[in-house]
Amino acid sequence: MKNLRLEDRILLVNNDVIVVNKLAGEAMEGAKRGMADLGKLLTEEFGAVKKGRGKEMVPTAVHRLDVPVTGCALFARTSRAVTFLNKSFSRTAYQGGRAEKYYWAVVELSRAFSDLPETGELVHWIQVNTKKNQSTAYDKPNAMRKEAILRYRVRGRGKSYGFLEIDLVTGRHHQIRSQLAAVGLHIKGDLKYGAKRSEQDGGIRLHARSLYLPDPSIPGNFIQISADPPRMDKLWNDFTAL
Repeated sequence: MKNLRLEDRILLVNNDVIVVNKLAGEAMEGAKRGMADLGKLLTEEFGAVKKGRGKEMVPTAVHRLDVPVTGCALFARTSRAVTFLNKSFSRTAYQGGRAEKYYWAVVELSRAFSDLPETGELVHWIQVNTKKNQSTAYDKPNAMRKEAILRYRVRGRGKSYGFLEIDLVTGRHHQIRSQLAAVGLHIKGDLKYGAKRSEQDGGIRLHARSLYLPDPSIPGNFIQISADPPRMDKLWNDFTAL
């Protein structure tokens, strides 16, 4: 098993951004009692950045990975980088270029997976239940729902699980989990969205595999980062080998 210390999971650090290979159970922000707060851990490791007039800025999450999800987690270190990257993750046109997020998902085999086209796009409208911290993906819009789009590719299948690669076009609350559940696909370990069994570490088999984003520091330059799941095992090895 790989060394899971924070310093060994840093994928990129410069004056503007930090990218870390997040563990299941770590919160990118707003950690509850007893939960690891990744933003605070990064502040302890790298410190704050001076903003002027004596103010400092701690690493700030630019996009969100759910607590049980692993993979490439992006933090901005300057207010300029926060503004720049927030615009790059928007679906609207932006002169700096659009950021792209790719995920790996391991789903339970089902009739829905067998009937799934090799490639496709899922479009839903998501409504969040804040009390339950859960999203529902609907086929039709209304005033309470936000459009959610993802593109997928079937990478393969094993004896009990199917393997999907996902391009996340929008970034809604629990988007991948709720959209897959809406079409009858359940991520391994994700009890909240219909999986049969939990994972030992409380995580789910959803991994933020890579980020492709415009560089806040160098106009016209792009940053590409990828990471294997931090806890590799036979199932992830089978996915990686496809």
